[in-house]
Amino acid sequence: MLKKIAIMLEMIKFKHTVFALPFALMGAFLAAHGVPDARTFVWVVLAMGGARTCAMGFNRIVDVRFDRKNPRTAERALAAGTVKLWEAWSMVIAAGAVFFLACARLNYLTLVLSPVALTLTLLYSLTKRFTWLCHVVLGLALAFSPLGGFVAVKGTLLGFPYVLSLGVLFWVAGFDMVYACLDADFDRQEGLYSMPSRFGRHNAFRLAVAFHVLAFAMFLATGVVVRLNYWYFIGLAITAVCLFYQHLVVNPKDLSRIQVSFFQMNGIISLALFLSTWLSLSLAAR
Repeated sequence: MLKKIAIMLEMIKFKHTVFALPFALMGAFLAAHGVPDARTFVWVVLAMGGARTCAMGFNRIVDVRFDRKNPRTAERALAAGTVKLWEAWSMVIAAGAVFFLACARLNYLTLVLSPVALTLTLLYSLTKRFTWLCHVVLGLALAFSPLGGFVAVKGTLLGFPYVLSLGVLFWVAGFDMVYACLDADFDRQEGLYSMPSRFGRHNAFRLAVAFHVLAFAMFLATGVVVRLNYWYFIGLAITAVCLFYQHLVVNPKDLSRIQVSFFQMNGIISLALFLSTWLSLSLAAR
C-alpha cells in the first residue's frame, strides 16, 4: 500500500508542490502582516496540496494516450500500467474533496472562489488540444495561489497586491514554454498546441525571456506596493540570478540541462520570494 502511494506521488511529482505552495503562503503572510494563525496555516497547506494533487492526477489521466506514444513520458506510472485508471481517479476525487473541505474551513469567500481556481487548474490539461495559449492558462491557474492565501486570511479581496499574481502568471507561463520545447516535435505530430510546436523553439524562447522580464518587474512592483524592506529585495536579487541562469544554461539547440532550469531554479525562486517576504514582514514588526 505504501509503495503504491509512493508511486502515485511520484507520478504527479508531488515534491514539485514547492512551485505553488510558497506563493500561497506568501499571500497568507502578506494578509496577516506576518505569520498567520496555526489553524489557517494548516488549512492553506492542505488546500494547496489537494488542488495540485487533483490537477496533476487529472492531467495524467486525460493525457495517458499521448504519454504512451511519447518516448519521454512512456514510463510514467499510468502510461506504463503501474497505476490503474481507477486508482488515479480515486486520488483525483479524494484530493479534490480535501481542497474543497479546506476552503470551506477557511472562510466563505475562499469557498466561493474555490470552484473557479480548481476549474482553471483542470482546464489547463485540456487546452493543449485547442490553443497554444495553454502556457498562459497554467500561469493564470497558479496565479490564484497568492490570491487564495490572501483571501484565506482576510476573507476579502480588498488590499491584495494583484501585481504579485501577475508576476506568478508570467513566471509560470515563461518556464512552461521552455519546458514544452522538449515535446515540440511530438506535439506537432499529434496535432497538439503549444508555443514551441506552433511557432518554433526559438520564438518560444524569445517569448519566455520577455515573460520572465515582465515577471521580475511585477515581483519588483509587489515589494514597492506592499512596502517590504530590503530583505525582500535580497530575495528578488536571488530571483533575478535564477531567471538569468535558466536562460543561460538552456537554449533552443541544447535542452540537455532543462531539468536544472525547470526544477531547481524555479524551486529556488518560489522559496526565495516567500522566505524574503517572511523575513521582511517579521523584522518590520519589531
